[in-house]
Amino acid sequence: MNRKTLVLPAVAGMLAPVLAGCGTTVGGVGGGDKHIVVGTTDQFVATEDAPAPLDPAYAYDTGTWNILRQTLQTLMHVPRGGGEPVPDAASRCDFTDKASERYRCTLRDGLTFADGTPVTAEDVKFSVERVLAIKSDNGPSALLAGIDEIETTGENEIVFHLKTPDATFPYKLSTPVAGIVSKDKYDGKKLRDGFDVDGSGPYTLQVEQQGDQVTKAVFTKNPKYKGDIKLRNDKVELRSFESAAAMGDSLEADTIDMATRAMDPQQIKELAEKPKAGIELIEVPGLEIRYLAFNTTDPSVKNKAVRQAMAAVVDRGRIAGEVYGSTAQPLYSLIPSSIAAHTNSFFDKYGEPNKAKAAEILSDAGITTPVKLTLHYTTDRYGDSTAKEFAALRDQLNATGLFAVTVQGTEWAKFRPAQKRGEYPVYGLGWFPDFPDPDNYVAPFLDADNFLNTPYVSKVVRDQLIPQSRRAADRSSAAPAFAQMQKIVAGDVPVLPLWQGKQYVAARDDVTGVEWALNTSSDLQLWELGRGTA
Repeated sequence: MNRKTLVLPAVAGMLAPVLAGCGTTVGGVGGGDKHIVVGTTDQFVATEDAPAPLDPAYAYDTGTWNILRQTLQTLMHVPRGGGEPVPDAASRCDFTDKASERYRCTLRDGLTFADGTPVTAEDVKFSVERVLAIKSDNGPSALLAGIDEIETTGENEIVFHLKTPDATFPYKLSTPVAGIVSKDKYDGKKLRDGFDVDGSGPYTLQVEQQGDQVTKAVFTKNPKYKGDIKLRNDKVELRSFESAAAMGDSLEADTIDMATRAMDPQQIKELAEKPKAGIELIEVPGLEIRYLAFNTTDPSVKNKAVRQAMAAVVDRGRIAGEVYGSTAQPLYSLIPSSIAAHTNSFFDKYGEPNKAKAAEILSDAGITTPVKLTLHYTTDRYGDSTAKEFAALRDQLNATGLFAVTVQGTEWAKFRPAQKRGEYPVYGLGWFPDFPDPDNYVAPFLDADNFLNTPYVSKVVRDQLIPQSRRAADRSSAAPAFAQMQKIVAGDVPVLPLWQGKQYVAARDDVTGVEWALNTSSDLQLWELGRGTA
């Protein structure tokens, strides 16, 4: 997902991890050759609205994808340190035409699922067509919606015929939505309930759960795996914590080896300023963004003047600085500043926070003030600081006298289904890119069947600019189309960008490969972890 051909040189320069706070070497969990234990605050819950959180036809968030990346194999994958995708389940993949409309892959010889069943071209075809047939409202099928037809030749060759040119297609085939599953174990027309995953990836999976929630995911080396990934361990355990504080306590107590997404800003500050013996803090380049999104059919925000007025008064710098400190910086576009084609479109239109400008926008539109709004956020998805962020947003908006804002927090298992149903007029989300191309900061929000399930439609963006940008094999030549898209978003404000973040992991200092275990898109690559003195 770190595609060097699609990002500015500045991004390539970001790829060197930064280490801080090296202590004395101590034994990890159990010492010796014991398996590695990784902590996360991601929650994995099966609910009535989301009964199949680990089905690749449904899963579309960083946490669940981080389980699927270990267990499901894709035709291509992004190598350590980024760059263009390389074959994994495939031995070779290429566009066979100059227009980027026909993509051919040949499978590796002797490829099997973990149970020994052969992986064939028909399994690949089945897996992709299944995602498109189910077309879950969670949004992952949109990544593959450009496929017109899939052709197989013999047991090993697959040809994807695309509806329109798409130079980003190899990167989409590198994501878990294109994970290869067995047609003998997955229904082609409905989701697979629960937490079972069967694939041909580097690990097999066993989970421990309490009720409908996973507490522990255990990844064991798949001896039948054939692919490009080199495993540096035999077993990794992923434990889910309810809070960053609990995860941090376990790291200090040496009951986990590594703490990953999402650490609290205060934890990061303390580890950076006062290193703890035996623990290393590692800054990993990140491309996460946070934003407010709007149900543009809701009466309270249907008039874009309300959304524009919010854009004119929100102080991103104060939110980033006071809530997140050095771990965040203000964002004035859907496309972060470290990605090619970024423009400061919101700053260009609205400038610094300006109450008078916001009041004029509302007055000109005949909007009565104060505008009453509730801002919704999820309490257990992005860390404990989210509540502080929304309190700060509320206070900023209310201080203008133009808004009367309240905030409401809801756990993710209920928040996401309600958001998709359009129950929230204004809500906050984070985005971790599927791949760091500007397309992946625009299409998931504005294309057909998008992740947000938003009612907002810009036909210029959807029908003209997105297809135009995808025709450009040289991604720098797509910059003018992306500049126009960002300008349209700043004018219509279907989403309001707030900040972009850095990411950190902390680990016991006898664990190796930590700097490679989390890439810029927050993809866990657990196979990189080993044990020994670095």
